[in-house]
Amino acid sequence: MYRVATGQYEKLSVRGNDYPTPDGSCIRDYLHVVDLAKAHLKAFEYLEKQQQESGIFEPINLGTGTGTSVLEMISIFEDILQKPLAHTIGPRRSGDAVSVYANPLKASTLL
Repeated sequence: MYRVATGQYEKLSVRGNDYPTPDGSCIRDYLHVVDLAKAHLKAFEYLEKQQQESGIFEPINLGTGTGTSVLEMISIFEDILQKPLAHTIGPRRSGDAVSVYANPLKASTLL
């Protein structure tokens, strides 16, 4: 979306609009890159502590815990930019899940 908004790409391709979601597009958990970087720094601190204490490590999901559809995200970008974001609707990609979002409880507790 950023690359379309800045003119690096001509348009965005939305893969499918016939999913069983309110607007037909896939739902994902979008996380800002700055939030992701901050979480990684906290994870490194946590890993160092765990290595010293027990040496036991466990996976931690990062995300908002809130699903946003692809078309909703485009609409958010358009509201911020105050102009349309060029996009087309293409066919579904084989294997795409309808809805995927994280449970951030462990991350918010441990990090």
